[in-house]
Amino acid sequence: MVSTPTRTTAARTAGGTSATRTAGSRTPAAPAVTPADRVRAWNRGFWSALEGTGKSRNGSTYYLILGSTLALTAIGIMMVLSASSVEAIAAGESPYSAALKQGGFAAIGVFAMFVLSRVNVVWLRRIAWLVMGLAIALLGLVLLVGRSALGNQNWIDVGPFTFQPSEAAKLALALWMATVLDRKAKLLHQWRHALIPVVVPGALAVLGLILAGNDLGTAMIVMIIVAAALFFAGVRLYFFGIAGAFLAVFATVLAITSPNRMCRILSWTGQSCADGSNLNYQSTNGLYGLASGGWFGVGLGQSRQKYSWIPEAHNDFIFAIIGEELGLVGTLVVLVLFAILGAAIYRVVVAQHDVFHRVLAGAIMVWLLGQASVNMAVVTGLAPVIGVPLPFISYGGSALLMSLCAIGVVLSLARAQMDPGMQPKKMLRFGPAAFANSVRSARAARAASKPSAKKPTTKIPTRKTPASKNRTKA
Repeated sequence: MVSTPTRTTAARTAGGTSATRTAGSRTPAAPAVTPADRVRAWNRGFWSALEGTGKSRNGSTYYLILGSTLALTAIGIMMVLSASSVEAIAAGESPYSAALKQGGFAAIGVFAMFVLSRVNVVWLRRIAWLVMGLAIALLGLVLLVGRSALGNQNWIDVGPFTFQPSEAAKLALALWMATVLDRKAKLLHQWRHALIPVVVPGALAVLGLILAGNDLGTAMIVMIIVAAALFFAGVRLYFFGIAGAFLAVFATVLAITSPNRMCRILSWTGQSCADGSNLNYQSTNGLYGLASGGWFGVGLGQSRQKYSWIPEAHNDFIFAIIGEELGLVGTLVVLVLFAILGAAIYRVVVAQHDVFHRVLAGAIMVWLLGQASVNMAVVTGLAPVIGVPLPFISYGGSALLMSLCAIGVVLSLARAQMDPGMQPKKMLRFGPAAFANSVRSARAARAASKPSAKKPTTKIPTRKTPASKNRTKA
């Protein structure tokens, strides 16, 4: 007698259930939910609840971009006043001079931002080539009549103010590349169409003129803008690997052939330069300022590093003054505002179906966030000292004005995604139809304002006859 092995109740139940199933009634097992899937689902649910869906979008993205930009600009004016007041007094100037100039450019920039946010971005495409040509002409003019400061020839004096054409070239390049890549969208899978006429005549002309002024930091930001535009246009990824290798070799050659740049790199790694100078002095004192700030800072206006310990404290190293006076909390507030700005602009980018809109918004996003990341990396000692300002916060009218104009372009795209009934009204209307409507409105207004030449006619009241009297007798 052979005993048969027995199974547990659960096994018998499973076996019986599987035995009664037919081949056609089997359902595939549900895939396992990974943590990445949960994060994606939470992200989609969060933005859907915040923005709304479909045609009922409530414009939260628009107001997140607007609010974070205005907050960063206000923080910048306040910190420029604090960081520049000491050196201004030492130079015999008003302690409010730099802050007043920054505030004036902020007012102009905010007005330009609101105007651009109400203009259809498609109209900017028509002036892309003109703007690009003007930017290249101004960059060439800098090399002829420009002013040099701290080893870089970047500025043109316009009366009591100075203008930096390289900042305007960033926005012009983003607009021009978006226009060209949109026309060549179906051919970008071929590398020669991705390079010509984008990188070779346009981007390299801007890069060459900026490098001729000895400004490697701005040239790096321009290269980031070019890479972002090509990425959002859909250029194949292997192209970025090849281009990155060439750029790495090119950057290495530029560093080796410049004693100043080589000294900056050696100082950053803790070594001494050939002439014994220490170009890492600015970064070291910036770290001292961040360390002395603690959690809540030493108080607004109470910085000690701004007493000529940090050169250009109100410009490239203003983030160190924020950390010293407002502490870790203040620096985290700035980081959170940039994070909100980046996330909101990214929502605008991914919602675009047109290549021109997507490339333009994506290039602006990478420009502002990439420049902010490079500036903070320099201040915290994660990168060698490079002259790159912190967007919206560092002192500089040209940089602030162009950054606000770029945000205006993104706001125009964000406004187009809102429900039509919730969109802010347009300030400017262009085109033949709009012009004809305005002419008709003006004529109607003039006609309504003129008194009528005809004499008013008096209406004689008539007596109504009851309906019963009009009936004929049968």
